[in-house]
Amino acid sequence: MKKLSTLVPQPLFNYFEDICQVPRPSKKEEKIRAFLLDFAGKNNLESKTDEIGNVLILKPATQGMETAPTVILQTHMDMVCEKNSDKVFDFDNDAIDPRIVDGWVKANGTTLGADCGIGIAAQMAVLTSNNIKHGAIECLITVDEETGLSGAFALQPGFLSGTVLLNLDSEDEGEIFIGCAGGVDTLATFKYVLESVPENSAALKISVAGLLGGHSGDDIHKNRGNANKILNRVLWNATKKFGAKLADFNGGNLRNAIAREAFGVITIPESVKDQVISDIQKLSDAIRVEFEISEPGLQITCETIECPATCIDLDTQQKLVNSIYACPHGVLEMSSRMEGMVETSTNLASVKFIGDNKIQVTTSQRSEIESRKKYAAETIESVFTLAGAEVKHSDGYPGWAPNPNSEVLKTTVDSYKKLFGVEPVVRSIHAGLECGLFLEKYPKLDMVSFGPTIRGAHSPDERLDIATTGKFWNHLVDVLANIR
Repeated sequence: MKKLSTLVPQPLFNYFEDICQVPRPSKKEEKIRAFLLDFAGKNNLESKTDEIGNVLILKPATQGMETAPTVILQTHMDMVCEKNSDKVFDFDNDAIDPRIVDGWVKANGTTLGADCGIGIAAQMAVLTSNNIKHGAIECLITVDEETGLSGAFALQPGFLSGTVLLNLDSEDEGEIFIGCAGGVDTLATFKYVLESVPENSAALKISVAGLLGGHSGDDIHKNRGNANKILNRVLWNATKKFGAKLADFNGGNLRNAIAREAFGVITIPESVKDQVISDIQKLSDAIRVEFEISEPGLQITCETIECPATCIDLDTQQKLVNSIYACPHGVLEMSSRMEGMVETSTNLASVKFIGDNKIQVTTSQRSEIESRKKYAAETIESVFTLAGAEVKHSDGYPGWAPNPNSEVLKTTVDSYKKLFGVEPVVRSIHAGLECGLFLEKYPKLDMVSFGPTIRGAHSPDERLDIATTGKFWNHLVDVLANIR
């Protein structure tokens, strides 16, 4: 028995539940690609893939719409794979378990994959419908949007023929997006030497958990705690006051998610253990007060564990904890062009011991202005260069400059006002979308982005609002009927 079979609209929710059964981590999209191609074959729809694995499924225009522009419906097939630390789950093989909770669809201890699974479900529902008016349809489902935008980067001219693109990867119903931030990742790598832990030492594991996390673009302005920054405050304090030595730091996971959990191991003389624990408790209490409104679930715990035989050298330890302390996280600039919008930000995404005596710190910078994005990345580079780390930047991706005179924007706004009696919000989004890369290959594309309300994206609290999913569907159907 399907858990979403009672939800309206069907078959949209039915297709979404089908998608939840198919593992689709970024860079491991073989199963979802096969699922999509099988779907196309069963429904006698023309389909093709390109060299990197993007999928395109085509449907002819309905009767009377043959002269309408070809519309590209665009989503991505991968999902962010995040779970609570106590959840046993294999994203490579296990199915997502969706459930209905107080008007939302949620998963059980993992990300739901509504980003962008609900968009794929909408494509499938359009492709199999018999009563929706539309011009020729091209459904583009790209690979690896979440960790590298690889599918959009590799998209070649000539793969698409449409001139209008509806991106279905937005998360705020009632808002229509006509621009997005560009982004770049900055990675700092420290090399350390292992040192023996002195005799008569004790070890403490410090854990930061219970944070909301969230999308490093959409949620960066909400004053949410960053587990890496919080843990590092505790470690920095312990090293300054008690000469603690660092044996492990494991915080955050994904470049585009605010770190929800972080774990560190320190060694200290056995004689000061109780004093260290007491001091950590006092600092933890103070930090929880700081975040009592924005992060009511924050937990900072300290427990005694078996003492490791080695820790990292003191010089590297000091450079690491000081640079993480100095590294900015959060909003750097608000937009002067669009009131209330974040212009430039940076996310301290993860700190990991990666083997071969190396520690890697991953950060991600975003901005709607290319030069500001570069300045933010260079700011982060400077912090870690001063600390002696090796710093590299990713190739990055461009933003999408707003076009307020867009024809498809006018159609989309008029449709929303007709259906719901209110004016939608038209704005740019601080998150990255693939649209900027599409424009590089297809400069004449006319684009907008819209979708249902999704909250907690990129975290196990991800949830899809049922009521706005129905509105999103009705809006999409009406827009397709009115693009002429």
